[in-house]
Amino acid sequence: MKKEVPQKENKKQVRINIIVYLVLRFLVILCMVEQSLKGNWHSVALCFLTLILFTLPTVASRTFKVKLPTTLEIIVYLFIFAAEILGEIQNFYGIFKHWDTMLHTLNGFLSAAVGFSLIDILNRTDKFHIKMTPAFVALVAFCFSMTIGVLWEFFEYSADRYFNTDMQKDRIVQKISSVELNKENKNDPVIIDNINKTVIYSDNNKVTTIEGGYLDIGIIDTMKDLIVNFIGALVFSILGFLYIKDRDEYKFIERFIPSLKKFQEE
Repeated sequence: MKKEVPQKENKKQVRINIIVYLVLRFLVILCMVEQSLKGNWHSVALCFLTLILFTLPTVASRTFKVKLPTTLEIIVYLFIFAAEILGEIQNFYGIFKHWDTMLHTLNGFLSAAVGFSLIDILNRTDKFHIKMTPAFVALVAFCFSMTIGVLWEFFEYSADRYFNTDMQKDRIVQKISSVELNKENKNDPVIIDNINKTVIYSDNNKVTTIEGGYLDIGIIDTMKDLIVNFIGALVFSILGFLYIKDRDEYKFIERFIPSLKKFQEE
């Protein structure tokens, strides 16, 4: 039986959700106007995309007849705003060193919650005759989250490769280890450390100097993103496992788990 929540609390949660949605939507529109006046049409397109993404929770809820907890819905709105408006347009990725890390960790957590809910819904429905163990459900949630993380890295790589973006943020390193530098073509890496400058000569006689080291092309960023996605997915998978074992003790997990609307009435 689902524990009844006082009607007053429900109204308060809905009111908070609406306020957050309207405030963020207003800020996005304000940002769109600002970028339009500056002629930054790429940023205008990102603002427009953000407004579309804001509708996804409502569309998903009506299309698939799922109930999104207020906490989860607010986090999704804030995540979209933090990634597109603050991260891309306001350059929080460059200003705050760990902004991207925070978002990828949260993405791992939320993706695991979605994967968990999909399996938990099947596990609780009468049409599905195989009951999966809590450990298996947690494992599927973890794998689902990691798959989403990998697919996103594929998208970042493709955007950088074919559209000359820099979604896989490069970084300066002072040490490289590569077999490509082995003049004898052996499988022994040549290590160069204490790099303080790199000079690049282009075909058009343009010379580019990178001060402080060597430019790593996205590898470190990609692996860092997958590692923090792993951490976020692992944390939720453990919490999801404990929730299935004792739904009353770990009831707070329901704030992050979508569920079928009919389950809300059971």
